[in-house]
Amino acid sequence: MAPAEAQRFKERSASERVNSLLKERYGGRWVRVRGAAKVMCHLMFGLVALTATALFARLC
Repeated sequence: MAPAEAQRFKERSASERVNSLLKERYGGRWVRVRGAAKVMCHLMFGLVALTATALFARLC
């Protein structure tokens, strides 16, 4: 990561980081299902995966 990007990353809030990671890495940008319940389910699976990754990073 470039130094300028690292500085901007430090200034972002935790919720902005989670939203960004959810969109970029866990499929939050391209949801291919229809219906509010299905979309919420897909986003929650992404959030569970993100949480598991963060917990694993803290343990190791």
